[in-house]
Amino acid sequence: MSPIENVSGTAFVVAEYRAEENRETAPLYRDPVVELFLNDDTREAAGRMAVRFPPVKDMVKIRTKYFDDTLEKHLRMQFRQVVILGAGLDTRAVRMQAPGVRYFEIDDPATLKWKQTCYQRESIGTNVTFIPGNYVTDGLIDVLLNNSAFDFAVPTYFIWEGNVMYLPLDEVRQVLRDLTRHLKRFRVSCDYMAEAVISKTTGDAGITTLVESFAAMGAPWVSGIRDIRSFSRELGLNLLENLATAELYRTYRGGWPTASPIFGFYSICTLGS
Repeated sequence: MSPIENVSGTAFVVAEYRAEENRETAPLYRDPVVELFLNDDTREAAGRMAVRFPPVKDMVKIRTKYFDDTLEKHLRMQFRQVVILGAGLDTRAVRMQAPGVRYFEIDDPATLKWKQTCYQRESIGTNVTFIPGNYVTDGLIDVLLNNSAFDFAVPTYFIWEGNVMYLPLDEVRQVLRDLTRHLKRFRVSCDYMAEAVISKTTGDAGITTLVESFAAMGAPWVSGIRDIRSFSRELGLNLLENLATAELYRTYRGGWPTASPIFGFYSICTLGS
């Protein structure tokens, strides 16, 4: 693969942190697949980021646990299609397979090709359709329409993990409006930053360091959401759940105090039609 830089490159850093939880005595989740994608270069890049801002590891682990749990809930609710936007090195199509459920992953061609190569090398079977493309510039609905396996009438759960902060808010709105216009029933879970993080006005030097570190990798965070309730109402969507990762951290870590104020500015929500 190319050097560990830019938005696609950050997927390797995130994967390293996700993999680290596997080595805990009582892990929040298990991801036995992710190690396929990792090597000395990815470990070095992840280490550099963690030195600058150690809590970034738990940011990834906490959100992984939330998305895993919320996906399981939607599978029990008979959502038969799962679309992972900007999938990166997401492994849920392998480790969370379910009868009658089809996964779709949308990302740049190089990332998806790398994943396919790794899966094929290890003879890992998946019920996933890889869709190369940019769901923003190519248009999410057009990308899905060009794939005959996707059924707009089937209840669909969208995982939008680690993407929103990289997109201008107008593009975030457009994706959600497109889903509302074209799908009969859907839900989407996404993580997002508060505006104060993006503007570097939280008053915490560590948070500013984290923002600048992603920018230095060529993957700047460009948008935050001030009021998710108003945002969802503007788009005609139901806000089904909204949790600051500080709350999730206390729940998942047995009441441990958070290591940084960032968890109060970083949230995950689920929206629905």
